[in-house]
Amino acid sequence: MIDVTAAILMQAGRVLIARRKPGASQAGMWEFPGGKVRPGETPEECLKREIREELGLDIAVEKFLGESIHAYADQSIRLRAYYARIEAGTPVLNDHAAVEWVRFDELGRFTFCAADMPFVRMLNAGFEC
Repeated sequence: MIDVTAAILMQAGRVLIARRKPGASQAGMWEFPGGKVRPGETPEECLKREIREELGLDIAVEKFLGESIHAYADQSIRLRAYYARIEAGTPVLNDHAAVEWVRFDELGRFTFCAADMPFVRMLNAGFEC
């Protein structure tokens, strides 16, 4: 099983979502940005590193929100989601095809990776970070 992290980044009542680039696993699907935990790295350290590498943002990891385990055809992942806030930077596309800031009630317009869906449902249900 692969350990992966995801950031729920909020700004002005919107959450940041990212579209996976062509050629990537789950290409074209939307996700909460993050990435794979490296050996010896905590999930929080991973999330800060991945968001810096992928989006050019410095973040503070604030609160663990939950985990989702999903078996894709090629691999199983454990996705741990954290509420995080941006400390510096503006999102850049280093590893995604697109990013969007969306309201919770707009999340249903996007096709998310299956592992992210529990967090989409949590936000749609009115979860407050």
